[in-house]
Amino acid sequence: MSLIVNDFVKTFGRVTAVDHLSFRMDEPGVFGLIGTNGAGKTTTIRMMLGLIDADQGEATWNGRKITRESLRFGYMPEERGIYMKTKVREQLEYFGMLRGMKKSDARISATRLMKRLGVEQYENMTADKLSKGNQQKVQLIAAIINDPELVILDEPFSGLDPVNTDVLRSVIREMVKEGKYVILSSHQMSVVEEYAENLVLLHKGRAVLDGSLREIKAGYGHTRLLISSEKDVKTYANKAGLVLLNERADEMEYKITGDSMARVFLKSLTDDGIFPVKYEIREPSLHEIFVEKAGEE
Repeated sequence: MSLIVNDFVKTFGRVTAVDHLSFRMDEPGVFGLIGTNGAGKTTTIRMMLGLIDADQGEATWNGRKITRESLRFGYMPEERGIYMKTKVREQLEYFGMLRGMKKSDARISATRLMKRLGVEQYENMTADKLSKGNQQKVQLIAAIINDPELVILDEPFSGLDPVNTDVLRSVIREMVKEGKYVILSSHQMSVVEEYAENLVLLHKGRAVLDGSLREIKAGYGHTRLLISSEKDVKTYANKAGLVLLNERADEMEYKITGDSMARVFLKSLTDDGIFPVKYEIREPSLHEIFVEKAGEE
């Protein structure tokens, strides 16, 4: 199984929303489609699924153009895609039948998923009576009711409280265990960093970075140092050439050039009898990498 996006281009008037974008997904798991608002993520998804025509390029699944006939897919759009004045169960069964399911099978799947996501008590209520978080859950059920091979989630955590966020996170993990191909689109870097092994970062419609998240971060090396100490270490940090990035209530974060700078700094502290409570050297986060790359662009 493989998903290939090859040389997508899409313009709206004088604005190039997607600029010669290519990527591929060869194994089940989570693929991150990341970027700021307006970076071209949703336009890319809509071209992949044939909802809008690409000016150039194509998306294929196992060598065939993506259609409802060639691929069983589920799409959860960022905007609400459910019927607000229709009862929850009725529309879920309807969405299942639209995707080729028998009504009896759609009913069974809807019952199972409503129970899994904790919305079974709302099955006979219209969607407009539900909270935003529960509407989001219903929308997810509509996307996966037909047990799709490829699931595309566009900003799935938008508007969710911490409890519902954890529920959705567990569902994504379950899909991965079941061997699903999941494309997670978000401008929240920490969300995708939690799941994605491979990703593409978009900025103004172009790929700023793409490939393995592990390899991307390793390429930057150890550039961040977190330190918490009962004694003030700012003078020592300044002498060692560390650049202060953030000062929090219980720790400070510095930018370093590598492990050797961190070792010299630590030695200067211990030589004077200062032993930090926390001393963590790490790679930059995905958020930090993207901000750096987008800033360069």
